[in-house]
Amino acid sequence: MLRIAVSWLLSFAALKSATFRYSMSRPIQARIDLSALQNNLRVARRLASARIMAVIKADAYGHGLLRTAAALSEAEGFALLDVRDAVALREAGFRQTLLLLEGFFAADELPLFAEYDLSSVIHSPQQLAMLDAFPRRNALQVWLKINTGMNRLGFAPEQVPAVMEKLKSHPAIREVTLMTHFSHADEPEGVAEQLELFKGLTAAYRAPRSLANSAALLRFPATHGEWVRPGIMLYGASPFADTSAQQLGLQPVMTLSSELISVRELKAGDRVGYAGLFRADRAMRIGTVACGYADGYPRPAATGTPILVNGQRTRTLGRVSMDMLAVDLSEIDDAAIGSKVVLWGEGMPVEEVARAAGTISYELLSALTTRVPVIAA
Repeated sequence: MLRIAVSWLLSFAALKSATFRYSMSRPIQARIDLSALQNNLRVARRLASARIMAVIKADAYGHGLLRTAAALSEAEGFALLDVRDAVALREAGFRQTLLLLEGFFAADELPLFAEYDLSSVIHSPQQLAMLDAFPRRNALQVWLKINTGMNRLGFAPEQVPAVMEKLKSHPAIREVTLMTHFSHADEPEGVAEQLELFKGLTAAYRAPRSLANSAALLRFPATHGEWVRPGIMLYGASPFADTSAQQLGLQPVMTLSSELISVRELKAGDRVGYAGLFRADRAMRIGTVACGYADGYPRPAATGTPILVNGQRTRTLGRVSMDMLAVDLSEIDDAAIGSKVVLWGEGMPVEEVARAAGTISYELLSALTTRVPVIAA
């Protein structure tokens, strides 16, 4: 009897789940514009006479690993963080250079790197020691990371000659690429100091070089080398505070949209949301949007964060909730339940939303949660 009851409950739960999935879906969605990805890759290609290592870590900044790689298939390489993602790309048929930006973490990963022809960043003495235990000859391509001032990963300048000598003579190594990462390419300080240090350290070696992230690719041609590593620009966001993506010829790839699910009138003095952080100073109309921090919208986004309702720019009000946020409809006469809302993307640059929330576009895009339906076209 118990078995029958459990079976019935499971069947009912499955039916209920299917019914709600197909007839009661929330209006929020993220649309991924694959043609915009291709446009942004063309922008990178026009600017850099170098091979392109498209950065698709963190599920392609929240855009979907495999769909993004397919849209960017003209790139010569893909940079990732997780070896499982690299294996997934190989098994899906991608033949580009696949670079693991933090390299391998244990010696027992090295056979996997060799089997799937994965390139590894080498940034520590511990990784060098792991290489010594790997018996296969000419099996690995490595990228030697040099710390020129970022002080995150990489060998110190005084270590470079000995490390380079070891890698060049190591039986397991097939090719070495030299790389560094800029800490201020998107800021007024620029790259001059790091670039000069890198050039001095590597002048004696005949090896490919990779320095430029999105910001350096866009502003500093001297950094392009043989490989450039565009990331945020591919997704249609500007790395610069003083230059918009549109000015750079970039198109937004992800548009996060939803709808108004409530509209109400406030009197002067009425408060909105948790802690009543917004208080109306006059009679006004507000709306509630089906989007909150559990969807990936930033909870720190305070009153005044820009948003679009029916294609018209307005502002958020009060504190963002888990599933909802409030918007000002005072100047949008045609707004009603069901009106379209764009949180970021087409018509509402993600950089603006990020700035208002005290963060960066990288975080917003990659923080999109799995409960948000994604439509790619």
